[in-house]
Amino acid sequence: MVIQETKGTSRFAANAKGFSLDSFSSGLENPIGCYDATVQELIVIDDLLFALVGIEGRYISIKRVHGKVDAISFQVDTSMDLALQELAKRIFPLCESFLLIDQFVESRSQFRNGLVNHAFAAALRALLLDYQAMVAQLEHQFRLGRLSIQGLWFYCQPMMGSMQALSTVIRKASANNYAGSAVLNLLQSQAKAMAGDNAVRSLLEKMTQSASNAYLSILERWIYEGAIDDPYGEFFIAENKSLQKESLTQDYDAKYWRQRYSLKEDIPSFLANIAGTILTTGKYLNVMRECGHTVQVPVPENSKLMTFGSSHQYLECVKAAYEFASGELLRLIKEKYDLIGKLRSIKHYLLLDQGDFLVHFMDIAREELLKKHDEISVEKLQSLLDLALRTTAAAADPCHEDLTCCVERSSVLKGFSRLKDLDIRNVSDSNDLEEPISITGLETFSLSYKIQWPLSIVISRKALTKYQLIFRFLFHCKHVERQLCAAWQMHQGVRALNTHGTAISRSSLLCRSMLKFINSLLHYLTFEVLEPNWHVMHSRLQTAKSIDEVIQHHDFFLDKCLRECLLLLPELIKKVEKLKSLCLQYAAATQWLITSSIDIPKLEEQSDGLVVSEKSKKWKSRNPSQTQKVMTRNSAVTDSILKFEGEFNAELESLRPILSSSSQAEPYLTHLAQWILGVEMINKF
Repeated sequence: MVIQETKGTSRFAANAKGFSLDSFSSGLENPIGCYDATVQELIVIDDLLFALVGIEGRYISIKRVHGKVDAISFQVDTSMDLALQELAKRIFPLCESFLLIDQFVESRSQFRNGLVNHAFAAALRALLLDYQAMVAQLEHQFRLGRLSIQGLWFYCQPMMGSMQALSTVIRKASANNYAGSAVLNLLQSQAKAMAGDNAVRSLLEKMTQSASNAYLSILERWIYEGAIDDPYGEFFIAENKSLQKESLTQDYDAKYWRQRYSLKEDIPSFLANIAGTILTTGKYLNVMRECGHTVQVPVPENSKLMTFGSSHQYLECVKAAYEFASGELLRLIKEKYDLIGKLRSIKHYLLLDQGDFLVHFMDIAREELLKKHDEISVEKLQSLLDLALRTTAAAADPCHEDLTCCVERSSVLKGFSRLKDLDIRNVSDSNDLEEPISITGLETFSLSYKIQWPLSIVISRKALTKYQLIFRFLFHCKHVERQLCAAWQMHQGVRALNTHGTAISRSSLLCRSMLKFINSLLHYLTFEVLEPNWHVMHSRLQTAKSIDEVIQHHDFFLDKCLRECLLLLPELIKKVEKLKSLCLQYAAATQWLITSSIDIPKLEEQSDGLVVSEKSKKWKSRNPSQTQKVMTRNSAVTDSILKFEGEFNAELESLRPILSSSSQAEPYLTHLAQWILGVEMINKF
């Protein structure tokens, strides 16, 4: 063996100088200072050759600190010649580095320490073989009597910097128990720190390359197949298997899409800038696999992810894989699962783009919707909804069977608390929003939609909740409009009578003002908010390059609609709800107001304006005394109408400064302010 030959060499050299082998070997009990400088040099060279491979010599010993693996030092006999001591101490750092590296290789060669550590240890083992070959060559020179201690120092210097740099890495890795990305980052940072020494930097870069091969193999499977093959948890992407795709239709926070696969803190520095792209690429491939759509990114031979460096070829590989996965998933969702068609169907129903089914439904479900929310039969409402869908233009929509109905527990005002991800202005005011005293189905009714995977990635529970809040607001506005229209029809029924200057005349003007208000509001919501924003979103979806862009455009559309529909402005929505409440109270009182002012038998039974007009002709034929009696004003009726008029005008007037101030921060409110201003002018006129 090399070590045995080293001992033989030193003894042979000693005999060559005229010393007996026995007297030299007995020198173990004598200090080295007993010999002259020439003999000491031979002994020191012999001991240093041992020390270079981690073995104690006769006069050079190894000192270890108990409990500290990396605390190693070499010591010499104090009687040694001072010049020899100084030269020996210069070589000791190389000896210490060898011991540290050798211990690290032995401790990290097991797979339980991770694939990166295992690959790093293998590269270090190969380096140590080269190092030991150098020591063997030095031993051969010593055997031939051609090696002095100065020559030994000369030959050791080229390896000194590299071994010390590696020992620095190993000390940090061992102290912090680094694995995976942390080891790669440590190697890279050390390589950058040694920028002034090309040889050391090249060695560290080579070590980084060797250690990263196993890591790049994991990365390859992720971006080409969407699979995580990471038995020791080293990859920078974590998988949460407890989150299933079915949760997207129930979980408001949509944790599946954001947290099923997520980035860890330790990311290799050379992948830090593209970590998000890498994560997204694998996610897209996983979605397609969950859909039963087998797909694998085409990989040319020259695009294998087996190296990284200044060429940045790995960046091109990641980019190509992302573009393929993104385009394939987008094509799948748009074409096979018809995302645009599903969104258009949701617009028809939840944004009231096609309202004929809703009018029919409100007619046939009126009795059930007037019940308290806890007394309503959802099954009955669902059957009535199905009937309305089948008997209107909605029957032509192949997606109409996905529409379902539900009854919430609170009014739309309290639904703001569910919008966790949005910044609601004046949140403290939102707590002051008044809940109606008696909540009926008209305040709590909502539509829902069955969304299947993978469309649930885009139309998640959160997105559907936002659609429902907009629908409920529109639905209630439609209800107010229908009630005011019924009241207006009653007023039209008595137009044949001479009601000029009576309470009925004033009530008719108030009804017209209220109708103008609610019609203006509905016009603003549908034609100024929903339609323009929908067309903008639709055009953006056509040019989207990835499913994440689709999600972003869709979420932006919903958030913008919520804000422009006033649903995120508590101060404004509170005023609007108060005005709607006054309109409903007035519409409910209209029948009593008219019957109390005019003696029309069984007026409450007359729903057709033509019938009322026929009876009006009969009333005209009555004698003057009867007409006078019929047209007698009732002070209570007049007071009631004046009270409604005063409250409505006051609320409308208070809305003007709020809209005026808010329109500066929210320019879209200018359109609504113009409509409201028009209402005020008509009302005052």
